[in-house]
Amino acid sequence: MRTPINENWKDKFCIKQAREIYSEELALKQAAKLNVLEMSLIKHLYGDIEPKFMSLIFCWSATISEIFSYTACRQLSQMFFAIFFFHISEYILAIAIHGKTNVTLSSLLISKNYLLAMICSLVEYIVEIYFFPGLKEHWWISNMGLLMVIIGEIIRKLAIVTAGRSFTHLIKIHHEEHHKLVTHGVYAYIRHPSYCGFFIWSVGTQIMLCNPLSTLAFALVVWHFFQQRIRYEEVFLRQFFGLEYEEYARRTFSGIPFLK
Repeated sequence: MRTPINENWKDKFCIKQAREIYSEELALKQAAKLNVLEMSLIKHLYGDIEPKFMSLIFCWSATISEIFSYTACRQLSQMFFAIFFFHISEYILAIAIHGKTNVTLSSLLISKNYLLAMICSLVEYIVEIYFFPGLKEHWWISNMGLLMVIIGEIIRKLAIVTAGRSFTHLIKIHHEEHHKLVTHGVYAYIRHPSYCGFFIWSVGTQIMLCNPLSTLAFALVVWHFFQQRIRYEEVFLRQFFGLEYEEYARRTFSGIPFLK
């Protein structure tokens, strides 16, 4: 015979189990609802992001295709080769003329301002070839710049070879025994042919890239630099060589436009 106590205990146990099962089912339903909400939110966000992402990918691929087009590859390869050849040849000639022990890395002629200028010119090129690709297709202008690069390189190297030990990358403020006034070869017509060559070369690199802004900037900055340098250098040259240099200066061109 069942006692009332046992019956009450069983009823309570059944009710407790029923409540636990109901709570678990309720928790599962709530979790399912949250999963549905999360999925709908992800789909909504992805639907907004996907067009923007695809647009970004398209713009990036278009930029890359412009940069690696025939025009860009040819013009940029010419630019990089011109820079590489200029600096390496300067260093090699300095070693050949003055000896390895008397030459430092400064003979590479690479300064922070120079690097900044070249980086700015490359940034201009990339921006313009993306937004104004037709601007870079003026091949007669680009080829004229290439010709200027070659002419400038030849003039500068002729100046270095002709001057020999009298040529240095730094201005001499004390007269040394081997320092002679060179008036033959290219120096018979141009007083500062190395400056003339660099001026033509540097402006030519930007014309070769069809960079209108950098062409103007390079021309102005390099002209201003050599204007100050020539005036400073010629003070010492007049001290070293006196009337001989005065006569030489009167019959020759400085090598930089608008500078006597």
